[in-house]
Amino acid sequence: MKETPIMILSGQDIQSRLGKDIVIDPFDPSRLSPNSYNLTLHDELLVYEEVVLDAASPNRYRRLPIPEEGLTLQPGTLYLGRTTEHTETHGLVPIIQGRSSLGRLGLFLNPGGSLGHAGYRGTWTLELHCVQPVRIYPHIQICQITYWEVSGDSPEEASEKYQNSNDIQPSLMHRELGYDDRDTQLELGFDEAIRSTP
Repeated sequence: MKETPIMILSGQDIQSRLGKDIVIDPFDPSRLSPNSYNLTLHDELLVYEEVVLDAASPNRYRRLPIPEEGLTLQPGTLYLGRTTEHTETHGLVPIIQGRSSLGRLGLFLNPGGSLGHAGYRGTWTLELHCVQPVRIYPHIQICQITYWEVSGDSPEEASEKYQNSNDIQPSLMHRELGYDDRDTQLELGFDEAIRSTP
């Protein structure tokens, strides 16, 4: 029996399926490429405030605005951001990956994985790290999203862990490890972070 090949959608296919099984909001046709669409970075980042991050519990964090004149990222720090765009996909698998133009500046995106699930709705949280100081700007075209057809039955995303996200989403690994989810992650303001420093 001949297997059906798994296909990536072309840019033209992506545009023709908007409002059907693909939603990208906002959408700018100038950001279409032959087989992907460029998503942009929102205007703030999140950094953890713990010396040691604990996978079994929520971790404190604070937010960093990205001003119009740019923000310089530093090596050795994990930055979490999110896409400006809200996406929704049905019957297709979305995958995001960093752009090579930024990789050539030493800025790398989502080393932990970029595979979405059919049925995912929301903005995308981005994991950013750099190998040398690099300046970034709000709404820079940060990554590419591609869409892949699925072979076989593909139930849509049922987990609510990251579904319907409209903000930067820190790790929720603690849910898998049985942590009491009523104890939410603590967002620190800048002044509070200074006061808590020994």
